[in-house]
Amino acid sequence: MSNRKVQVGNIYKGTVTGLKPFGAFIRLDGVKEEQQNEDNHHHHRHHHRDKNTRDRVKELSGLCHISQISSSRRIDNPNEVLKRDQIVYVKVTQIQDDGKISLSMRDIDQTSGLEQHEDANDLENEVRGRQYQKNQSRSQKRRNSPDMWEMNQLNKVFGAKRARPTSNSEVEDPFAEVESENDEEVEEDVEIELSNEVPAFLQGKNYKANKNAALRAARGAGGSLIRAAQYGSRFMAEVKRVKMEKKQEEEKLKRQAERAKKTEDPMLEELILQTKMQQQKEQAAEKAVDEWRKQAKIESYGIRSQLSMQEQRESLPVFDKREELLKQVQENDIVVVVGETGSGKTTQITQYLAEEGYGNKGIIACTQPRRVAATSVAKRVAEEVGCKVGDEVGYTIRFEDVTSDRTIIKYMTDGMLQVEALSDPDMKRYSVIMLDEAHERTVATDVLFALLKDAVKRRKGSLKLIVTSATLDSAKFSKYFFDCPVFHIKGRTFPVKIFYTKRPELDYIESTIDTVIDVHVNNPKGDILVFLTGRDEIDTCCETIIEKMSVLYKSDPKMAELIVLPIYSALPSEMQSRIFEPTPEGKRKVVLATNIAETSITIDGIYYVVDPGFVKVNAYNAKLGMDSLIVQPVSRAQADQRSGRAGRTGPGVCFRLYTKNAYLNEMSANTVPEIQRQNLSNTILMLKAMGISDVLNFGFMDPPEEDTILSALDELYILDALDVDGNLTKTGKYMTSFPMEPKLTKTLIKSIEFNCSYEVIIIIAMLSVPDVFYRPKEKKERADKMKSKFNDYNGDHLTLLNVYLKWEDSNFSKSWCQDHFIHEKSLKRARDVKRQLLSIVENLDRKERRLDSSVRSCKGNYDLIRKTFVSGFFKNTAKRASNHGHKDEEGSYRTLVENIPVYMHPSSSLFKKHGVDYVLYHTLVLTNKEYMHCITKIDPKWLILYAPRFFKQADPNQLSLTKRRERIQPLFNRNDPKEKWRLSRGRR
Repeated sequence: MSNRKVQVGNIYKGTVTGLKPFGAFIRLDGVKEEQQNEDNHHHHRHHHRDKNTRDRVKELSGLCHISQISSSRRIDNPNEVLKRDQIVYVKVTQIQDDGKISLSMRDIDQTSGLEQHEDANDLENEVRGRQYQKNQSRSQKRRNSPDMWEMNQLNKVFGAKRARPTSNSEVEDPFAEVESENDEEVEEDVEIELSNEVPAFLQGKNYKANKNAALRAARGAGGSLIRAAQYGSRFMAEVKRVKMEKKQEEEKLKRQAERAKKTEDPMLEELILQTKMQQQKEQAAEKAVDEWRKQAKIESYGIRSQLSMQEQRESLPVFDKREELLKQVQENDIVVVVGETGSGKTTQITQYLAEEGYGNKGIIACTQPRRVAATSVAKRVAEEVGCKVGDEVGYTIRFEDVTSDRTIIKYMTDGMLQVEALSDPDMKRYSVIMLDEAHERTVATDVLFALLKDAVKRRKGSLKLIVTSATLDSAKFSKYFFDCPVFHIKGRTFPVKIFYTKRPELDYIESTIDTVIDVHVNNPKGDILVFLTGRDEIDTCCETIIEKMSVLYKSDPKMAELIVLPIYSALPSEMQSRIFEPTPEGKRKVVLATNIAETSITIDGIYYVVDPGFVKVNAYNAKLGMDSLIVQPVSRAQADQRSGRAGRTGPGVCFRLYTKNAYLNEMSANTVPEIQRQNLSNTILMLKAMGISDVLNFGFMDPPEEDTILSALDELYILDALDVDGNLTKTGKYMTSFPMEPKLTKTLIKSIEFNCSYEVIIIIAMLSVPDVFYRPKEKKERADKMKSKFNDYNGDHLTLLNVYLKWEDSNFSKSWCQDHFIHEKSLKRARDVKRQLLSIVENLDRKERRLDSSVRSCKGNYDLIRKTFVSGFFKNTAKRASNHGHKDEEGSYRTLVENIPVYMHPSSSLFKKHGVDYVLYHTLVLTNKEYMHCITKIDPKWLILYAPRFFKQADPNQLSLTKRRERIQPLFNRNDPKEKWRLSRGRR
């Protein structure tokens, strides 16, 4: 059928005639097609019925796909923006051979009917889209020579380009490849490999051979404790397995009950009855756990006390040392303060300094290693001072600044003070800076040691520095800070008896639970403190102890009740007042805590400490190319600090679940500073921005290994933050303005160039908060169905964008979040992060005196967003494993950098999707496998275009590394060597 009136590229007025989930059918008004009647041989027969049937008139209509309806963003349902019989303006984008018409409403003003282009890029992308559709619609043909097919297979194996067909035979080969008719438009496979280019400032330095040095330093020397840390707890794995089996059994029982109702099978009904009786026996322990969870939700603010605020302050050990401490600060520019946890140094010293008048000369700052500590301490001090948080007392953490012009006492994370050092290396805004919890030796704290040491020297008496800690190598610190005085605040301590195990424990979680129950059953009154590595271990132990105690209560009703209380950083100490409240008469409490209870909080009434001897720390994993949490043995200093918790109220006992030999020979004397076991890219970038060119000789207290610094310099180079001479580039200067890791910062800066910064800022904000989706057990199928509505066929980054935009469209509705199984708290946090990032970008615009805003929308061209993330996260990429005889599992991937096997997480929108060969991931999560988290499909060509310093296209004339791994080896019959060439085994 010829179509003379309608032309591709023209805009027409139309009417919506139908709405489908995939798009809208639109009739082109005023445009009709005349078609000659094909039934000419019936012309005379039907002439007497209707002589007008000779020419039929057909109204033209076409399909506007869902992706072509809106320019600003994608929509899930056409009903959101269109209605039946609505008048619209559409452009004809394609007319197929069968007469089907494709329409588009994108970039068309629905009021005037005129086409709008923001800039040349939009027009170019639209032209490319039409050309792509045109190429896709072309007919395909098969290769027609079996010999040609074999030649192509051989060429592929050895990495050569495809041969052109030499035969025009009409015989169709069923095994031949399907290709486009136009050879110039064939999409060739791109073989990429790592670039060996080394910048001038790194030439001659071998640093890649020792990539795992940081990880080895974090893990220590070895031994039974190391093995236990590496293999983990079998008990934890068993608990997870039992939970999974119970879940499956419940689902099976549910299905059987439904079938029994339909079939009225008496045998089946009896089986169900028996199963229910068995479950009722097990429910006693489960009810105890449910009851414990309900009690755990009781929250209140602050530590309850009958004393007034002033009486509480005066009861602290630091109060007696007030005058002596202030005198030391007045006479010395730097003072090291060593005080027991709970002595009051964090909350009181800042107030003493403000009362002494130091606040009139500048702000009094106190840094904390943890965000939770900075916010909670600021709230406590504001309550003691009698003001709102943000007035005289405030805090600053990443993406949150709760201060004002009236703020005198400012609590902040050490990382935020490090960022301030960029613009103000002399710290002119501050009169006193207090580095609290210095023994934790975070990277930012170690950098601040060196920076503030020099700032104090330059300010000549107008800046005071106080370094405080619960446990500290005071002599080492004093020597580093110009032999400054050390001030001690004594706490009340009592002797502690220490017990070791006779032989190494096979499972430290199981032995911890047994020890707690044994102490409760067989020892005098007194509360128990247990140290574990993380939330999962704490929750599992809490539930297991509750279950076991419920059985013991039944066997011995007179047994004293054991109150089980968890504490970890996600639960601020102020929100868990039950931990600090006195234990009721006749009862005992057990507190299961992370290392936050070593020094950050003080719990009265502890007489018994159970120490399995492990802690979870951050360490740079070269294999993953990122910082990750690993479990490792504690140091002897940490072990001593833990045992000391038992001697605060009276003589105590510490049960160490490891041998004395392990304590003496397998544990390091002190904890390895974080700066010696982490990726230093962000730290080195900060130092470069401060004008410190020789970072290798920067004055760290404990310098990291040289190869760690060189690796960080190399990463900054490939991110375009440094040039070939190691100097900071314009991109590098911009990167220092954002409180994020370099890869995210580079992505955000690149998004300004790609004109998609608004969407990228939203995605970064969503990546900076806890997971927004939740799956309640009883509604997991409905939750999955709701999540699928947001899924984008290009990956999870765009899925997160869809979630935020939909929430925005609902006017930030709480009920919308509940209906779609979304965590409203996470979305609100993401909105705050987005505002902070937008503010930083706007400030940069003013600083650079830009007339136009850098915040722009890509208006639905989401390929720009994917390209932007490739420019920052090109090292986090993987290729689908070939599975041609390899041991790789179906659906597994291999990272392009380290060639390690990784897997797509089942929660990903790309899980089990076909045609996803190359992907980019945000992080790797290690559970039973190494899963890629937050994945996006990419084109391998983008890696060469947007990461030219790291990737290059493989030489087609050489055997690439990938092809060498897939080399074919002959499989032969050793009894008949003459025919060894006849068969080949699969690729290894």
